[in-house]
Amino acid sequence: MTSGFPPNRPTAPQQDDPELHILLVPDSFKGSLDSAGVATALTRGIRRATPNAHIASLPVADGGEGTVNAVVTAAGGTHHTLEVTGPEHSPVPAEYGLLTEGAVIEMASAAGLPLTHNPNPETTTTYGVGELIRHLADHRLILGAGGSATHDLGCGAAAACGVQFFDDAGTSFVPTGDTLGNIARIDTSAAQPVDITVITDIDNPLLGPNGAAAMFAAQKGADNAMVQRLEDGTAHAADIIARDLEVDVRQLTGGGTAGGFAAGMHAFFAAQLKPGIEAVLDAVGFDELADEADLIITGEGQLDGQSLAGKVPIGVARRTDKPVIAVVGSVGPGARAVYEHGITAMYSITPGPQDLDTALEDTADNLAATAESIMRTWLAAKRA
Repeated sequence: MTSGFPPNRPTAPQQDDPELHILLVPDSFKGSLDSAGVATALTRGIRRATPNAHIASLPVADGGEGTVNAVVTAAGGTHHTLEVTGPEHSPVPAEYGLLTEGAVIEMASAAGLPLTHNPNPETTTTYGVGELIRHLADHRLILGAGGSATHDLGCGAAAACGVQFFDDAGTSFVPTGDTLGNIARIDTSAAQPVDITVITDIDNPLLGPNGAAAMFAAQKGADNAMVQRLEDGTAHAADIIARDLEVDVRQLTGGGTAGGFAAGMHAFFAAQLKPGIEAVLDAVGFDELADEADLIITGEGQLDGQSLAGKVPIGVARRTDKPVIAVVGSVGPGARAVYEHGITAMYSITPGPQDLDTALEDTADNLAATAESIMRTWLAAKRA
């Protein structure tokens, strides 16, 4: 399948800069390449323009897919899997990492949208994430909370760790998105104590026009009527949490992450919330490598107004005063605002009209071609 760009030419480039230091800090392109694959494709394109440049790669994640791999790689940990309850209540193998001083969990590996066949945030559960937490309860946990298929405020995960939810009849149950409004009482007396830091990929609150339901439920399969039901149920559950646990999560920064999962972890386990990209950049030693770089290239599947809420490109740009170029699958509404947050330029890799399957299949080639064009422009500008 061709990418729509001219074929690679075997001739050597007319210009090169062996003193150029380039740092690659990409997120994954969901549905096509993980962050390591994106870095490899970018490197291939850069080498076609400047074979002798110094290239350093830091494939990262923002709390969603790829978080375990990024942190384990940076910290020299080990990969493991555990069979848990998936988002649609069937067993799935979930990945986690063991570190010298703790463990890292990727919520998406136990309750992620790619694990669903019929996405529905009213029926999906985080119970399997709780099974991971319970399995690793003796460790200090880093929990990446992005990429979920759920909207249950983490009640499923909490139930797996001993938190009890009761309806008006006094019957214990495990809430999902469509039964949040049935919660009449919460009892945490039997909850397993855990030390959790939740790394969030957004800073949205739990409720309101920028909250979990309004902003993200549609991506998980909700129509307008379901979004409103989820909002109402979430507000009710938050009221019960405030009454029974004396914790107000309604406007907690980042509490809207993963269908309110972050808010629930804070309420049920006193979890600390930390912006995901900040935590990962700390872990992988970004600041030192950025100081040495002349140019930083980052990217993700789509750059839009929501990217300002803590996505990888914005997190990278805010950490450095070096030029930062974002290479993305598509540019969405509100993307121009990224220029006010340190992004120097953004490039969409799509060469022309394509159906989605073709665009996904050609992602690596399109990334390489775009990176080559960027570098040829960069070198020409330096020469001028």
